Amino acid sequence: MKPLIGVGMVGYAFMGRTHSQAWRNVTAFFDLPVTPSMAVLAGRSRERAAAAAAELGWAAVETDWRELIRRDDVQLVDICTPGDSHAEIAIAALEAGKHVICEKPLANTVAEAEAMAEAASEAAARGVRSMVAFNYRRVPAIALARRFVAEGRLGEIRHVRAQYLQDWIVDPEFPLVWRLRKEQAGSGALGDIGAHIVDAAQFVTGQLLTGVSAITETFVKERPLAEDADGLSGGSRTGGRGEVTVDDAALFIGRFDGGALGSFEATRFATGRKNALRLEVNGSRGSLAFDFEAMNELWFHDETEPDAGFRRILVTEPGHPYMEAWWPPGHGLGYEHTFTHEVRDFLAAVAAGTDPSPSFQDGLRVQRVLAAVERSAANDSRWTPL
Repeated sequence: MKPLIGVGMVGYAFMGRTHSQAWRNVTAFFDLPVTPSMAVLAGRSRERAAAAAAELGWAAVETDWRELIRRDDVQLVDICTPGDSHAEIAIAALEAGKHVICEKPLANTVAEAEAMAEAASEAAARGVRSMVAFNYRRVPAIALARRFVAEGRLGEIRHVRAQYLQDWIVDPEFPLVWRLRKEQAGSGALGDIGAHIVDAAQFVTGQLLTGVSAITETFVKERPLAEDADGLSGGSRTGGRGEVTVDDAALFIGRFDGGALGSFEATRFATGRKNALRLEVNGSRGSLAFDFEAMNELWFHDETEPDAGFRRILVTEPGHPYMEAWWPPGHGLGYEHTFTHEVRDFLAAVAAGTDPSPSFQDGLRVQRVLAAVERSAANDSRWTPL
């Protein structure tokens, strides 16, 4: 019998469902030194939390996340709540000696992220681990792209182009869910999906952004109010309307500390695009390109083969990142597998007593980019160093 590690999860909506599936199936596919036990789920409504726990596989329910942290059967806390509560929950859990995995973006402000990173550093000195959940790092094709860059196959990195395109709020009558309220979400497309492409670009290139020039726009200024709405879908309309207080789209250019130039676009108004996280990196010896809407493919160009152009790599071979645990070659993975990989990596680090990646410090770096984008956009797109 392998040691059990009790998991307590706070939140049970979209991210809670994806994380739950990862906790349920990670040991069925990966040989880990510990076994996660889905001990308790926390939500404000006992009735709804109990229904979610029964559906998702959690053994018990709490209506106060503080009680979840106090439980002796919880050694690891998984935070799947809106960003306005990340800092309070994470810091309390770390101070209580609980390992923490927290959804992205790390926080709603740089000050909150700094406090979280400091708490994580202090906890690490006591053997308590933490990680921010940038799940797209765990797409096998993106992990393979990182390997290619680290091996020098692209040479000197010169250009990075990153986009995250969705269309789920194109309809002006889509209700005013929490993701469209600054006090809960921190920002709009910028923090929700822009954070992902900032992290992916920095992860794949191994370089950090040093400054940005940005514009943002809110296309629909008011939306219908609704009861029982979650972050991605609406409930019953109340008849009133409320102000949208976040951006609908953010575009910015940036410089990396290794000399590369970057362009970034995050929007939830790209009609017809459902989840198009795209990344292209151009180097002196080659290029690579990725689109999450074809997530099992990586396109690669080797400059030593100038007549070949880009070639498609089907990232399903046993030697590709994470693929040794899954299906025969040619059998693709899906969105949910990225969370299983994330949980696998976190549990392995906790068991080994090593610091997992991306760390809270990595999350803070992304938060500083988001803040610089907002400052630049508010200041006529002026160049804004980090």
